[in-house]
Amino acid sequence: MSSVLRFRGRIAGWGTESGTRVVVGRWDASPFGALADVMVERPDGERLLLAPSPQVADLVASTYRFDRVVLTPVAVTGEPTDAADAALAAGPGNVAEAAAGRGRLPDWHVVAGPLEARLAVGPRTSLGHVLRAVPRRVATSRHLTAVTDPVARVLLRGVRTRGSAGPGRVEHYGATDVHALVAAESTWDGGPLGDLRDVDPPVRFGFGSTPRRPSVTDVVTTIVVQ
Repeated sequence: MSSVLRFRGRIAGWGTESGTRVVVGRWDASPFGALADVMVERPDGERLLLAPSPQVADLVASTYRFDRVVLTPVAVTGEPTDAADAALAAGPGNVAEAAAGRGRLPDWHVVAGPLEARLAVGPRTSLGHVLRAVPRRVATSRHLTAVTDPVARVLLRGVRTRGSAGPGRVEHYGATDVHALVAAESTWDGGPLGDLRDVDPPVRFGFGSTPRRPSVTDVVTTIVVQ
């Protein structure tokens, strides 16, 4: 008999001028409660998982591929991404400053072992508007991924919505919204990683990558274990 594991939250993915690419999962609901985890691919190709507990590390490391796993507290704080839409409507310029003028900061602050990052979340993307038009129950159904996966392969380089997640496991991604990341200040062991860049080349943790354009995706991830 199969079991089903569901994670509901947001995934932020971005590249840096130094070549380091980062994927942060900020989960409001999961089999382990609310949590965050970080996947990092360094310029030399080393893939790292930064996980907050042995239980989370075991599940994620058995679902994806890493060269090294680091157990460390992972904290993600900040305002909801929808604040960015109001911020940009306030006028041109720095997104965080525009949002501050309305009393809200549309950023993420990520602290996880050697990584610290501040992310400014921008407007909803064209894809985000399309996804918002789909009923949530439909968009997050794992059965819909049989339709969305071939479309994602064509339209979004490296992105998959369905695939193998290790022996006896199938993983499904049901996205419900997408916002652009418009700025990032990232450091590794205190050293700057450089300006925001596309996730290029795609990360190699599993069967698919985060979108090439830096973004925050609202998503329900479902893992079916046979």
